[in-house]
Amino acid sequence: MSTLLLQPALRSDPFYAFGQLMYRRRWLVIAGWLLALFVALPLLPRIARSLQPGGFSSGSIEAAQAAVTIQRALGENPASLLVIYSSPTLSTSDPAYVAAVESSLADVRSLDLVARVSTHVENPRQAAPDGRTAYATIALRSVPEEFREVIPRIEGALRPSVLEMTLTGAPIFYSDIQEVTERDLRRAELISFPFAGLALLLVFGSLVAAAVPALVGGAAVAITIGVVVLLTRITDVSIFALNLVSMLGLGLGIDYSLFVVSRFREELVRREVEDAIGIAMATAGRAVLFSGLTVFLGLLGLMTFEFMALRSLGVAGSVVVAISVAAAMTLLPAILAVAGHRINAFPILPQRASGNRFWQTTADWVMRHAGAVFVGVLALLVALGLPFLRVDFGAPDASILPTDVQSRKGFEQLRAAFGEGEIAPVLIAVTSAETLFAPERLGALYDFVARIRADARVERVDSIVSLDPRISRDQHLLVYADPTAVRELYARAILAETARERFALVRVVSRHSQTADESKALVEAIRNTPIGAGLSFQVGGGTAGVIDYAGRLYADFPRALVFILISTYLVLLVLFRSVVLPLKALVMNTLSILASYGALVVVFQEGAFADLLRFEPLGFIEASLPIVLFCVLFGLSMDYEVFLLSRIKEAYDEGFDNTASVAVGLERSGRLITSAAAIIVLVSGSFVAADIILIKALGLGTAIAVLLDATVVRALLVPASMQLLGDWNWWAPRAVLRLLPQPLGSGHKGAA
Repeated sequence: MSTLLLQPALRSDPFYAFGQLMYRRRWLVIAGWLLALFVALPLLPRIARSLQPGGFSSGSIEAAQAAVTIQRALGENPASLLVIYSSPTLSTSDPAYVAAVESSLADVRSLDLVARVSTHVENPRQAAPDGRTAYATIALRSVPEEFREVIPRIEGALRPSVLEMTLTGAPIFYSDIQEVTERDLRRAELISFPFAGLALLLVFGSLVAAAVPALVGGAAVAITIGVVVLLTRITDVSIFALNLVSMLGLGLGIDYSLFVVSRFREELVRREVEDAIGIAMATAGRAVLFSGLTVFLGLLGLMTFEFMALRSLGVAGSVVVAISVAAAMTLLPAILAVAGHRINAFPILPQRASGNRFWQTTADWVMRHAGAVFVGVLALLVALGLPFLRVDFGAPDASILPTDVQSRKGFEQLRAAFGEGEIAPVLIAVTSAETLFAPERLGALYDFVARIRADARVERVDSIVSLDPRISRDQHLLVYADPTAVRELYARAILAETARERFALVRVVSRHSQTADESKALVEAIRNTPIGAGLSFQVGGGTAGVIDYAGRLYADFPRALVFILISTYLVLLVLFRSVVLPLKALVMNTLSILASYGALVVVFQEGAFADLLRFEPLGFIEASLPIVLFCVLFGLSMDYEVFLLSRIKEAYDEGFDNTASVAVGLERSGRLITSAAAIIVLVSGSFVAADIILIKALGLGTAIAVLLDATVVRALLVPASMQLLGDWNWWAPRAVLRLLPQPLGSGHKGAA
């Protein structure tokens, strides 16, 4: 068909007209993007120090409220620094050991940012049973956002000692997270860039054609990082957003460009450059816009959560998707307009046609055995997802870090010397409307603590009313008859550390790790323990935080789920003008995501391939990971559904019946979808090399889901289901069609 015959129909297509506008304004468009890049580049070095650690808590959950109560009452952050001391020769009671500890902390005590320093001298329970290890607690006045500035001052104030010293605790953990995240990102980029470039060369066979998507993807990532730096001036953004921006920006930027460049080269064989750009935008460009919208909506779902880490992933992810789509819709056609026929310059491999007999043969075979293929693939995906029924949720702690970083070393040292529960005790903030030291209230506190101490899951309880098991209730009341006159050293220390006029902190050390079921059950039991005499309490600490965090996440998830499903369905309804195809697409996507969930449980919770992937199994799945993966993957997987169904719909609009349309659509898009998915798998898979297990799991989960989606789902399940549904695929009630806007891009019939 000639260009002249196509032109009248195409002129009415807004995507075609937009492509021609980009052709005419190519230099202006390129200049605009270069200006944006020029503004963004100086901001890139600021990204790491602009992002925030943590973000896995919220003021509405009880554990966070308990932390605030403790900080207000004691004037210190519950997330203290710990200095772990050990000696192969000296015992913790040796005067030389004690003197070395005190000497190392002398300058730390005088720092204005330090609220309190406590050693094993004041609190004997800070000495380990091995007699060689002890720790000092450095309570800070700072909030987590200030930890990066605080740590160097503490490290500088610590004097050298004859003892071995390890600085650890939550502030060090947050600092290490940032440092290792940056290192992981650099490693992932070093791995993904060469492999993505090689994949593009194999797809296009030309250096110029392969370079264009890489340039567009790189520009999208750089500009997004600049925008995120600016966003940090008005809102907190999690450090983990950096990895998501890089993974999505590179993957989507290259993928979207891949589809448009491929269609442009296909049309360039028989048309002028201007028309080829117009048709590429009317077909592939249109699919890019709608598929980008589905990814955008999925990530927007993360913004419905109240936790900063998830909200900021949604913000940063939405920004990178919007910029990637904008780059593919404007910068890319402008570059293609400048390149013209030179897009095929410097050929390395012979150019292949977009059609492929393998994919048509596959589609024909699948549709001849549609029922068996449908049932078989469905059973496979369900089987892959079944391990998710065994999931156990947890929250990030130092175990997600590699063993060679400071906070992880200290974490392991504490665990070995003191046991699991010492690392993250249950913290109970007890408050009273009147003085806590009145006999009836102090007695009620004693009874409350005694009930907790009697629980078999409890290793010990630290509080003003549990000084020593040999001291009775009445003796405790006598000790604190006049709180200002307490003489015994440990009683004075515990009083100063944990109590005020109307407040008492109770530390409960579990016999189990903070993520163990026994510790979770202990927290629930404590929350159900009665307390009298006008006292009230809140339960916090690591285990309570895990329970509250996971509980709130999955209480809010249905809201995000409904938003994503309904909004995506409506976008696909407008795109395909069918009520069946969008519903089928939602089901297919969910199946591939559930299969990746099962793989995550087998790998990261249960430890399969742990040696190969270089990590220690956590024994749990980080609670937000399935939610983040769902929101990322739902739109990402929908990309391939949109591109495949767009090609199938083109064939259907050209007059092919349902069966032939599926075969033609898969033939025209199968190789391209596989190539695009391979690039996403390579980019996301490169994050499997990360040292932080959370990032490793995100990369692997994304790679598995996309691999399954682009192969098993798109090559087998989609054609089988479309054959079984027949013409019902394209059905929509007339009343629904009347409500929909007129289809965009209808003018390209026959353009393929």
